[in-house]
Amino acid sequence: MAGPLRCLWQLPPLLRYSTLGTAKPSLQAPLRGLLLHGCLDNWAHPQMVQARHLATKKAKAKGKGGARVNINTSLVEEIIGLDEVNEKMRSVVKTLQEDFNKNLSIRTSLGALDHITVATKDGKFPLSQLGQISLKSPQLILVNMSSFPESAAAAIKAIRESGMNLNPEADGLIIRVPVPMVTREHRENLVTVGKQLTNRAKESLRRVRAEAISQTRKAKSSTSEDTIRLIEKQIQQMAEDTVAEMEKLLAAKTKELLG
Repeated sequence: MAGPLRCLWQLPPLLRYSTLGTAKPSLQAPLRGLLLHGCLDNWAHPQMVQARHLATKKAKAKGKGGARVNINTSLVEEIIGLDEVNEKMRSVVKTLQEDFNKNLSIRTSLGALDHITVATKDGKFPLSQLGQISLKSPQLILVNMSSFPESAAAAIKAIRESGMNLNPEADGLIIRVPVPMVTREHRENLVTVGKQLTNRAKESLRRVRAEAISQTRKAKSSTSEDTIRLIEKQIQQMAEDTVAEMEKLLAAKTKELLG
C-alpha cells in the first residue's frame, strides 16, 4: 500500500482537475489506476499533463462565460508572448481614452485644438507646432499663424474638418475660432462620436486578437490540441475583458456628456 500512496503523493495538484471543467472529479478512478498499474507514467498521457500544468488558477465565472483560465505565461512563451498580447490590448484602451479626451470635451481650454493635425506641403504637423494658440474668452480661441503664414489655409481646413463642430475664420494671420454654445444636440453628437471611436477601438482589438490566435495555431504541429485550445481561450478571455473595459469608458463618458 505504501507504493501506490507514494505515487499519489507525487501527483501535481492540477492533475486533480479537468483542464476547463468547473467541478473536481473523484480521486477514486486515478487512485484505482495507480493501485492497479503502479505509477504516474502509466496513468496520464504526457501531453495531457502539459496542458493541465498551464492553468495556474481557475475560478467560476459569472453568467455564461463558464470557467476562467489564467495561464502561466512563462510556460507558453515559446508559442506566444501573452504578456505582449496583453500590452497591445492595453494600448488599444489607452488610445481610446486619449481619443475621448481629445474629441469629446465640452470644456474650452488651450489644449482643445492640440490634437488637430495640419497637412502641409512639407508633411503633417500638429497645429500647436505651426501656430500659437491662445484663449481670448471661453467662446473664442485664437491661432496666430505668423510663424508659418503659408500654412494658414491648411490650418483653417484642418480645424473645420476636425469633427469638433468648429467654423474658423481668417483675420489676416490670425485664425479666429468661435466656440459654439454647448447645446443638447451637440452633446448627443459627441455621444455618437464616442460610439464611433469605441467601435474603431474594437476593430483594432479584433486585429490584435486575430494575430495572436494565428500565431498560436502555428504551433499545432509541435503542441497538443488541449494546449492550443487553452491558450486560445486565454486570448479570447483577455479580449472580452478589454471590450468590457472599453464599454465602461463609453458609459462613463456618455453619462458625463448628457448629464
